[in-house]
Amino acid sequence: MATLSTTTVQDHVALSEIELCGELMIAASATEGERLSAARIDEVLKVTPGGGDG
Repeated sequence: MATLSTTTVQDHVALSEIELCGELMIAASATEGERLSAARIDEVLKVTPGGGDG
């Protein structure tokens, strides 16, 4: 019988992306319109328009 490995691997980038998707879903469910504006998406994701890489 094979033994199961209990090693846990975490992909921190994937976890961050999942968290951001969750934040967007929460914001979308709270909006009264049909969709989030680009400005609201930027606000939720905490980015500045035209911010670039630095």
